[in-house]
Amino acid sequence: MPEEAPLIGTAAAPVPVGGKAEWFTGADGVRLRAALFPADCHSLGSVVVSPGRTEPIEKYFETAQDLTSRGFTTLVHDWRGQGLSHRHLADRLWGHADGYKDFLADYQNLLDTFEPRLPRPWIALGHSMGGCLTLLALANGERRFCAAILSAPMLGLSTGATPRLAARALARILSSVGRGGTPIQKAGAEPAPFTANVLTHDRCRYERNEAQIEACPDLALGPPTWGWLDFAFSAIRFLERGPGTPQIGIPVTILAAGDDSVVDNAGLRRVAARLPQGRLVEVPGAFHEILQETDAVRAIFWREFDAVVQRCQPAPAP
Repeated sequence: MPEEAPLIGTAAAPVPVGGKAEWFTGADGVRLRAALFPADCHSLGSVVVSPGRTEPIEKYFETAQDLTSRGFTTLVHDWRGQGLSHRHLADRLWGHADGYKDFLADYQNLLDTFEPRLPRPWIALGHSMGGCLTLLALANGERRFCAAILSAPMLGLSTGATPRLAARALARILSSVGRGGTPIQKAGAEPAPFTANVLTHDRCRYERNEAQIEACPDLALGPPTWGWLDFAFSAIRFLERGPGTPQIGIPVTILAAGDDSVVDNAGLRRVAARLPQGRLVEVPGAFHEILQETDAVRAIFWREFDAVVQRCQPAPAP
């Protein structure tokens, strides 16, 4: 029997009815967390939700309810290094990564573990880092999905005043000399106020997410390390230039947030152009976290999701 794991509910974001979390084993024996949410009615299939950097399962309770109400069994997971999954460093607030191979192996273990409980067809849903890693898994041969929809995937990084090539070179050098576990900046004492955030225009959802961290501080994650940045650049480079991207044979819808200052939308366009069945949709005026945005912005995402579902439905019998 799987070992039960906690799910943290709050007044604004209670645990969805029927949702249960459990521990599963990562590729190198580390303990990782995932949660399964049953469809509200006869299941039309399954959606595997892969959050972005810093995002725990709890942040996707609303998304899980949207999916289960549509008739989809929904699986959400904590990547290694965040949520309640295994953390790499003694200071759990430092967001570290050591390449992308462990992430991909964990993702395969996740799918293998839950496959008997996931009705077909499968749709992959990823946000930011989770969108990049989902696409990376597809480019490395994962063939169990019928389609993918990616929200502001990390296919390009905004590096501010630092030239992108300089940031990439610095991350590579520091990682190679043993300083990959050093954070690129000090963590702030307090979370950014809503008026200064670059993630969402929706105050209620922003404050709801902050309340989840207050309820369980172990869910928090601080700034990335140089090793994480090196991983991110390497993953993006693989998707931009590697041979696997043009071999992805399923429909992939990519939603770009029009006012994104976290990922570089030029990178989304470059990768989307390499996908045989790629579709790029810009969401005007949206900040980075499209699924945490206002109802009007989220409606665009769900319109595109429903279109993806239609493409996955089996053809009617003659």
